[in-house]
Amino acid sequence: METLNYRNKAQQRAKGTRRQAIVGVVASGNLEVLVERILPDGECEVDIRTAAEGFGEVWQAVIADFVERRSPGGLKLSINDGGARPDTVALRLAQAVSAMEGERT
Repeated sequence: METLNYRNKAQQRAKGTRRQAIVGVVASGNLEVLVERILPDGECEVDIRTAAEGFGEVWQAVIADFVERRSPGGLKLSINDGGARPDTVALRLAQAVSAMEGERT
């Protein structure tokens, strides 16, 4: 099991007022993302727990692209990975931010 952590500066605060959300399911080839609005507006942190060791550079690239595209300021994302491909990771991260932008609690 490998644990990775990335902290990035975000250009702006993520929209919405929702405090937390969860998307995805850890199952064969997938992942879940818990997202919490607990950081300062200009910061984003991503914690990853994965059984697929040695892919830190890939994770770093996917996370950097995500932060640049979505500007998820104020959000901490915790990922439990079951071997998801980078495109699935990008999809789940986008879904997590979209869930936070909704007004549901």
